[in-house]
Amino acid sequence: MTAAPATEHLATLVDNRRRFIAFLEPRVGDLALAEDILQSAFLKTVEKGDTIRRGENVVAWFYRLLRNSLIDHYRHMGAERRALETAANWSSEWEEPDRQTEQAVCRCVLRLLPTLRDDYAIVIRLVDLEGVSVSDFAADQGVTPNNARDRHGRSPGLRPSSGACAPSSPRRPSSSPPSSSA
Repeated sequence: MTAAPATEHLATLVDNRRRFIAFLEPRVGDLALAEDILQSAFLKTVEKGDTIRRGENVVAWFYRLLRNSLIDHYRHMGAERRALETAANWSSEWEEPDRQTEQAVCRCVLRLLPTLRDDYAIVIRLVDLEGVSVSDFAADQGVTPNNARDRHGRSPGLRPSSGACAPSSPRRPSSSPPSSSA
């Protein structure tokens, strides 16, 4: 498609915008989604408009493009739905690790603590391994709860589930350096 016909084709398509929306909206059930699909189709027209054959009706060509866009949309929605269903099944299949597995993870994390910055090692040991609440940790460390949550959030993600290594009753924090014996 040359520059002059391209401009003419685009003008024709823009003039038919309301008809295209009227075609799309009932098929997707949402005006905003119909607008999104139409905008994507307009973009494809700019990118691939040279596929319009000489003498072909540009509006008919564009309706074919819109039908293909609808098929792609529903195909994508189906794939997304299947992925969400699969993810939902994962959570129902997930089991709590047994105590022996938790202890093995705790020993591994304890061995890694000395390789971390002290402020990260302390928060992981106390909050994640020993089950101390972030509020109690903050009070013991003399920082605000927000600061303690930030510190906890920035610490490396090598922690087991919170409190998995804790004794049956959580204890008050101690700011002593982390121990690597386990």
